Amino acid sequence: MQMDIRAIRTEADYEWALKEIEQYFDNQPALGSPEADRFDVLADLIELYESRSFPAEAIDPIDALNAFMTDTGRSQKELGDLFGSRPRASEILNRKRALTVEMINALHREWGIPADLLIAPYEKRAA
Repeated sequence: MQMDIRAIRTEADYEWALKEIEQYFDNQPALGSPEADRFDVLADLIELYESRSFPAEAIDPIDALNAFMTDTGRSQKELGDLFGSRPRASEILNRKRALTVEMINALHREWGIPADLLIAPYEKRAA
C-alpha cells in the first residue's frame, strides 16, 4: 500500500493534513497497520509544522506552577507541605520570593513537573 503523505509547507497543506488525520480520531486504526503508520506520520508532520509556524512562548514558572496545581487539583497547603512551610508556598505563589533550586528539584521529583518549566527568571513583586 502506498501512503498518501506530503510535506506540510503551506497553510493549505496544513489544512489538508488536519482533515486527513481527523478521520482517525473517531475510527482508531489497529496498532501496526498501514493506517496506524499513516496516522503517526501525519501527526509528526503536523507537530513539526506547528512548532515552526506557531512557536510557543515561554511560560512563566509561577504561571506554570499554578496551572499544574489547578490541573491536578493540588492545593497551596500541599505546596507548603512540599516546601516545609505554608507561608513560603504563599510567598512563592504571590511572587514575593523566588523558587530555589531545592524547591524546583522537589517539584520535579515529587510532582513530576519538568524542571525546565521552572528555571526561567520571572518578575517578583515587592514584599
